[in-house]
Amino acid sequence: MSGVAARVADATGNWVDTRAPSWSRPYLRLARFDRPIGSWLLLMPCWWSAALAAGVAGDIGRLPLTIVLFFVGAFVMRGAGCTWNDITDCDLDALVERTRSRPIPAGQVSVPQAVTFLVLQALIGLAVLLQFNRFAVMTGIASLAIVAIYPFMKRITWWPQIVLGLAFSWGALMGFAVLLGRIDAAALFLYAGSISWVIGYDTIYAHQDAEDDALIGIKSTALLFGARTRPALVAFYALAVVLIGIALALSRAGALAWIGLAMFAAHLVWQIVRLDISDTALCLRVFKSNRDAGLLLFAGLLADAVMRAG
Repeated sequence: MSGVAARVADATGNWVDTRAPSWSRPYLRLARFDRPIGSWLLLMPCWWSAALAAGVAGDIGRLPLTIVLFFVGAFVMRGAGCTWNDITDCDLDALVERTRSRPIPAGQVSVPQAVTFLVLQALIGLAVLLQFNRFAVMTGIASLAIVAIYPFMKRITWWPQIVLGLAFSWGALMGFAVLLGRIDAAALFLYAGSISWVIGYDTIYAHQDAEDDALIGIKSTALLFGARTRPALVAFYALAVVLIGIALALSRAGALAWIGLAMFAAHLVWQIVRLDISDTALCLRVFKSNRDAGLLLFAGLLADAVMRAG
């Protein structure tokens, strides 16, 4: 189906397809509200950084509002990024089984309509960003250059996941920028650790499309690693835990933060053990479980911030 009732292939059991007004569904699909996992994964480094920075400051007074604003900003800007990605990739999406049902190649939304929707989402994101200090505003705007080039990386490098990591981990800097007005070494290590985590989980995600990607010339770490994906994940996930651990040490985080990191690490180990790259449905489930991994770390960082503020 190409009408507004047609669902995107990997979106099942969601409110967009069952309860949203029919006229809004193509736009909500463009923004991935039918598949919000990407927004959650974009949000996690934002929340990590905010909690860690609040712990450094020993003050959680501004943390609740920051958490809410980051939540809104992550979902809106993820939507804008996905809309941009679908505009630039509409020709490629039409060639891949899983993505040809997306709104533009399916004929639910025209490119000019998608551009208009992109501008609207960007303006909402700007409104959220302007609630912060000037340094944080400039830090947030700087991320747009990475977001703009990401869709083209899969055409020229086997490592588009690095660029995705640079974009999706930017929130690891934003919490420090918002709450402290600066970017400490701890924020940089948190950023680097998040990038390594993103490379790992997006490699899992890319295995869903590995065969189609190989046929049409799209590059990814899933194709690069192939049968060596498991040891590659061990390396990237281990590096993520070590780098985030350095961030905690530099921030003089307490025991609760380290417990959160330990739970995060245990979840990553479970993913590696569970993964079967030949099972695309399992790849999607394991990929989605990274939201839970991120929340475990956030819970530890938040509890530590509350303890330090008290």
